[in-house]
Amino acid sequence: MNKPFFEREPELNVFGEPLQLCSVNPLTGFFRNGNCITGPLDEGRHTVCAVMSDAFLAFSKSRGNDLTTPMPEYAFPGLRAGDRWCLVALRWVEALEAGMAPQVVLGATHQSVLKYVEIDVLRKYAVD
Repeated sequence: MNKPFFEREPELNVFGEPLQLCSVNPLTGFFRNGNCITGPLDEGRHTVCAVMSDAFLAFSKSRGNDLTTPMPEYAFPGLRAGDRWCLVALRWVEALEAGMAPQVVLGATHQSVLKYVEIDVLRKYAVD
């Protein structure tokens, strides 16, 4: 029997298990539902659940993406060290190459990240 067209497959993490919640405070994810899921509208692929650090936040700002300044018009509170946030996969890889990669919550990181970085590399930055 075919599934209805609106029924989606379960979102999985890098272990092939159900994707865990990344953060609701601050509320993260491309769809602002707390999960690092993606879809056709998410061109950046906000799929890495990362724990912000001062070093990464400064790095991101130096690359033109200021994650610390609140933007109320987008319901964005601004991030601080310790906050969990769904990062663009290629931004995490860029930070990795620059020696500034933040830690990662593997259980809440979408399996599609494995297209860009190997699981063994992610494990070196794991907090879970």
